[in-house]
Amino acid sequence: MDPIGFANRVAVVTGAGSGLGRAHALALAARGAKVVVNDPGADVSGGGGDHGPADRVVAEIRAAGGIAAPSYLSVAGHESAQRIIQTAIDEFGRIDILVNNAGILRDKTLAKMDPADFDLVVRVHLGGSAYCTRAALPFMQAQAYGRIVLTTSAAGLYGNFGQTNYAAAKLGIVGLMNALKHECERYAIRVNTIAPIAVTRMTEGLPFADLIETATPDKVSAGVLFLASEACDFSGAVLVAGGGYFARAYIVETAGIRAAPGQAITPEFVASQWAVLSDPQGARGFDSAMAALAAEFGAGRPDGDTGVGA
Repeated sequence: MDPIGFANRVAVVTGAGSGLGRAHALALAARGAKVVVNDPGADVSGGGGDHGPADRVVAEIRAAGGIAAPSYLSVAGHESAQRIIQTAIDEFGRIDILVNNAGILRDKTLAKMDPADFDLVVRVHLGGSAYCTRAALPFMQAQAYGRIVLTTSAAGLYGNFGQTNYAAAKLGIVGLMNALKHECERYAIRVNTIAPIAVTRMTEGLPFADLIETATPDKVSAGVLFLASEACDFSGAVLVAGGGYFARAYIVETAGIRAAPGQAITPEFVASQWAVLSDPQGARGFDSAMAALAAEFGAGRPDGDTGVGA
């Protein structure tokens, strides 16, 4: 296939002062994109602020012959998100690519978590992704082109102890993508999600010691750049990427069961059919809520009119 490049494209990468965001920004710039490097310079819990991280990545890009501009604002507010996107318009005249990468951690079990810590993590990850995307959409719609890459996590897809706030936000991002893919289709804007596996400051303390040499942020960036490119002409994918490993994650529904006409719909009925309705054989995914309803209650129902039970 032809090499993937980003000449004349403008990208905004949030949380690009270190880790995954830095790797994404450097990779995009190396292939010709003009990049807004957004990072407020906060610590991993969202505290503090420093222009240094964004400035250093901008300097790296420029030293390598690329073009970049810094942004120091937080994604966690509508107005600041608007200003982040406006930086791309003011500096480079357009926005083609938005990589929603910014995030923080405030881990604790839900029973012990301060409500403010739950709210802030959700606002940064899920809210920030929505706010920045909302700000970018009018520009992408006007030019009938755009690539939006969101960031989920294994914690959101599968759960993780002590990360209820983070996991809820990260799976919420998948829901955000699933709605946006329909809203953006007619504008040729593609919306997809990366699920990275990488050793960064946000994964310090986790049992990743054996991954340090292989699960570096730059190996995730290859997947991000594909999703951000013209070569990606689809929406709604969750791409798992890390250390040279790539896979696609799906949300699926089992074939299920249906009560026979006249069957009493009771808790006991559900309990008696649990093993059958949980069987993953024949599981399928759906492109939309309407497609799921059509399959579950319409002509596409897998068991026809046979039903279960007497």
